[in-house]
Amino acid sequence: MAGPRVVIIGAGVVGAALADEISARGWTEVTVVDQGPLPATGGSTSHAPGLVFQTNSSKTMTELARYTVEKFCSLDVDGKPCFLQVGGLEVATTPERLTELHRRHGWVTAWGIEARLLTAEECVEQHPLVDPDRVLGGLLVPTDGLAKAVLAVEAQIRRATERGVRFLARHEVLDILRTDGQVTGVRTDQGDLEADIVVCCAGIWGPRIARMAGMNLPLTPLAHQLAWTGPIPALAGQTEEAVRPILRHQDADLYYRDRFDGIGIGYYGHRPMPISADDIRSFDDAQPMPSVLKFTEDDFADAWTETQSLLPATKEAKVEEGINGLFSFTTDNFPLLGESPDVKGFWVAEAVWVTHSAGVGRAMAEWLVDGHCSSFDLHECDVNRFEPHQLTPEYVLARDCRNFVEVYDILHPLQPSGEPRPIRKSPFHARQEEHGAFFLEANGWERPQWYEANASLVEGRSIPTPNDWAAQFWSPIVGAEAQATRETVAMYDMTALKRLEVTGPGAADFLERLTTSKVAKSVGSVTYTLLLDHDGGIRSDITVARLGRDLFQVGANGNLDLDWFGRHLPADGTVQVRDITPGTCCVGLWGPLARKVIQALTDEDFTNDGLKYFRAKRAHIGSVPVTAMRLSYVGELGWELYTTADLGQKLWDTLWAAARPLGGIIAGRGAFNSLRLEKGYRSFGTDMTYEHDPYEAGVGFAVKLDKGDFIGKAALERRTEDVRRRLTCLTIDDPRSVVMGKEPVYDGDRAVGYVTSAAYGYTIGKGIAYAWLPTEVAVPGTTVHIGYFDQRVEAVVAEEPLFDPSMSRLRG
Repeated sequence: MAGPRVVIIGAGVVGAALADEISARGWTEVTVVDQGPLPATGGSTSHAPGLVFQTNSSKTMTELARYTVEKFCSLDVDGKPCFLQVGGLEVATTPERLTELHRRHGWVTAWGIEARLLTAEECVEQHPLVDPDRVLGGLLVPTDGLAKAVLAVEAQIRRATERGVRFLARHEVLDILRTDGQVTGVRTDQGDLEADIVVCCAGIWGPRIARMAGMNLPLTPLAHQLAWTGPIPALAGQTEEAVRPILRHQDADLYYRDRFDGIGIGYYGHRPMPISADDIRSFDDAQPMPSVLKFTEDDFADAWTETQSLLPATKEAKVEEGINGLFSFTTDNFPLLGESPDVKGFWVAEAVWVTHSAGVGRAMAEWLVDGHCSSFDLHECDVNRFEPHQLTPEYVLARDCRNFVEVYDILHPLQPSGEPRPIRKSPFHARQEEHGAFFLEANGWERPQWYEANASLVEGRSIPTPNDWAAQFWSPIVGAEAQATRETVAMYDMTALKRLEVTGPGAADFLERLTTSKVAKSVGSVTYTLLLDHDGGIRSDITVARLGRDLFQVGANGNLDLDWFGRHLPADGTVQVRDITPGTCCVGLWGPLARKVIQALTDEDFTNDGLKYFRAKRAHIGSVPVTAMRLSYVGELGWELYTTADLGQKLWDTLWAAARPLGGIIAGRGAFNSLRLEKGYRSFGTDMTYEHDPYEAGVGFAVKLDKGDFIGKAALERRTEDVRRRLTCLTIDDPRSVVMGKEPVYDGDRAVGYVTSAAYGYTIGKGIAYAWLPTEVAVPGTTVHIGYFDQRVEAVVAEEPLFDPSMSRLRG
């Protein structure tokens, strides 16, 4: 036996995968417990219909699914396969859905999976039950198919058992044992199990188990209808379980799969039917199993009518059985993976469907054994990503139910979120409403995209209208605000960006250990730097301002940065980290006239000598005390001005009174994004993530290998010579061909990369797209094409930055 003592709670498709993967990496002192019998334990795995569609807008989710397909294809139980690779077909019955299938084809191509767009006739050839008069076209992924989930559980249990893993059926978990914030074991109805690490893979019971460790898991079990027909005459004599592709009819919230001479029908079009994890019955009290609720025929009526229309052969059959099966939903449709922030050694792998199960098993095994996951970028899945308001019961229930309703909807990248909203308002919100702000949401904050009060700015300007898709949640005012920022001065609400305060006698050494640049410089210094994982991947990019000997303010990207800091605090209490975002606010004052505005409001010296680029100081703007940092994410002269939330509106009014006579404006996020791309500034989570290193991402300048040791340094020293891909700037001449992100990039007919961020550059008069490309393609002047719906948009690799390469405007 080797490795720490591990207890995995839940022997469904996730727990079994983790046991297999972790034991394959040499950890064999592993026990898996489940309240039900093996291998069909009574959870979601036991009734799952098994459809595996790999296409997803998230690269990570597609890669998790791809690994699941590859692994399940290699598994069998006594010669019975664990995966039936019949392909996956999505059909369109409306023009809007056909357009959406082109977008989905772009995603799956960008992520490196074979897919084909089909005509209506080709759809019928693939699935002859489909009415040719109903469909307009389709998307086929040949490697999709049917997972035999219970067989896959059995196969992985056998492999893990051979390596020494114990599986204990009929063991109900009663408590998580812990001492001084550290897991020590699991209490079951048949005795205690000692453990150094506990991993909760309990699925729909996850919130209940996590609560035993003091963890609030934002997961809701929701019932989803699945029905099976009796024999269909047109399928008489079919002796194989599945011969046709699994089928999705997303226009009607339906999917289908073969079952010999009948079919299974899954339906998401009914009302949300949530249930508390505490109300799910035990295995012995439930019939036929805890995850299966009584079929509500009335909710299925529309599904059956539509099925008979799309698949006319079903008119000669009946629905003979059905269930309302429980599955896990989360507030952002991503799994919940990672370690509790409060109880060391308590981990979760929750809200994972069969589609992604083996991939998650591998990811979690790498994370546990190696200390980081090398195969997948998990920043979207980390359970510690949420803000406090996103863990409240009201929020979780509302968003989870909304995600159930929207599961097959066509959603724009900027689609406004639903209720509950608004949640967080900056101190400037009332003034923004007065100026006709069009709000979108960012981490719960209401953040203006543009202001209708600036409509008059559009007159006389050349603001091209983008294509119909890009023109959603857009206004020509966005372009006018961007141009006006470069001409005069603009005020931007930057409150939604996370701010951390790091204090204590050990603060400087603590930050030096976590960051790639030297941050323990003179008081007043501001440093752009990176947080790296142990393998050299980028965890975040941050700014660190030294405001006192033992006082630092960090401009962070989100709650994962706060969690990362918390996990590395020294045990001696010499460092404290505090999220100061809720009690503070920030105005970005940027543009060539910014100094005229601010200098008229203060006795402090805001000349170039008085406050140089990337320096900070305390000052008073009128009657408002501020921390002023000379930073600019839009590439113009200016400052980030921070104050307390109670003084925020006064700061806004003071700046506005001084800026307005100079032709100043207030501007929104749409203009901000355009300006930052013209300047080539990266956005973590979009342009670069855990899977990228600084040299690939073009932020190697923020790495100082000649400083002391820092997390990720040793890995970087091994990687500096091996840059095979680069984050690359592309320009597009056609003003209507504004892409949105996640589109494939082609070198000839070969897909070689994908777009991250994109916008129109209203200063340079071109479309801009950043994309990950092979080094040999990322050469200035090279022509490539971006796959945008059914078009190929010509783009050219450009030198960056596109605007003010001499930095004269920033440093003036």
